[in-house]
Amino acid sequence: MHVAQINYFTDPQARPPEHILRDWPTLVDVAEAASCAGVRVSVLQASRHSQRLTRNGVNYHFLPFGRGASTDLRNDFLGELLHELDPAVLHVQGLGFARDVLSLAAFAPHLPIVLQDHANRPPRLWRRSLWRRGLSAASGIAFCSRRQAQPFQTARLLHPRTRVYEIPESTSRFVPGNREEARLAVGLTGDPLILWVGHLDANKDPLTALEGISKAVRALPQLRLCVCFATAPLLRAVQDRISVDPNLRGRVHLLGRVPHEQVEQLMRAADLFVLASHREGSGYSLIEALACGLCPVVTDIPSFRSLTGEGAVGALWPCDEPDKLCTALLSLAEQPRQETRAAVRAHFDAELSFAALGRKLHAMYQDCSRPA
Repeated sequence: MHVAQINYFTDPQARPPEHILRDWPTLVDVAEAASCAGVRVSVLQASRHSQRLTRNGVNYHFLPFGRGASTDLRNDFLGELLHELDPAVLHVQGLGFARDVLSLAAFAPHLPIVLQDHANRPPRLWRRSLWRRGLSAASGIAFCSRRQAQPFQTARLLHPRTRVYEIPESTSRFVPGNREEARLAVGLTGDPLILWVGHLDANKDPLTALEGISKAVRALPQLRLCVCFATAPLLRAVQDRISVDPNLRGRVHLLGRVPHEQVEQLMRAADLFVLASHREGSGYSLIEALACGLCPVVTDIPSFRSLTGEGAVGALWPCDEPDKLCTALLSLAEQPRQETRAAVRAHFDAELSFAALGRKLHAMYQDCSRPA
């Protein structure tokens, strides 16, 4: 089976194709996962550059089309390439490209189109008619969790015949490592050592996480928290919260942005992984933590439920309830760590690895190729 994975989002920085393949791991990982499952994959990436590359059995085609195209004529380039490639299925990344999907369906009405959600939300009322037509052109839509389709179904944006699939947005190349060696490498200790990898914003809700961790310190006096983040509109509030709380002062390390390879070392060094998100399309840092065998203590939201097997590994706690976070931390801190890490990694291998993601993609492609 030959599948064209299509990404209409154009890099605003206009980086060359080689840099995109380096800086956008999901673009590469999803393609290679499908390829590992026996799918022939061609990636069509909207770009201000025109170039063809082959990496690990996947063909990448960078060309101007979609919103990044300066003229309608350039959008014809995509149609010409699809005619040349002759794929059996079209897999579009994102739900917010209704006009492009309609054009795609008009060009190749005989080909099934599947869409992949990337933290999309139903649009404002005045745009829903266009979205409804665009989504109805799809044979199937993949969400990290099937529950994430509900807002679209409630808004009557999904046609009753549209198939919904539960497939994670990506996978990870991280692997477990020796905990003590990793701790020496990053220079951190703690019993337990807790890791946060995520923005410091209202959706991620670091203040609730800090409150729950502060409560846990009363029973876990050797606890340490390491915080990695990029954007941080709540940084001052986080710093103030730490400074006024004796349970947090000296125990919280605000590392900021760290190199990706250092995140892997931190995940090997840590004992527990905490997130307090209210909403996530998927959860890339959670996927990476699971790849390292790091036990998750994350909020009970649809994507996190799906990624953890409905809480089969780690613990889920309700948003905005720091007491429940504290309870989960205390419970998991008592569990045998080597056994826990092995169980978490086994879950990753079964559900989120390259092989697992590839199987799920392959099954979706085959299913969408059959008549409804």
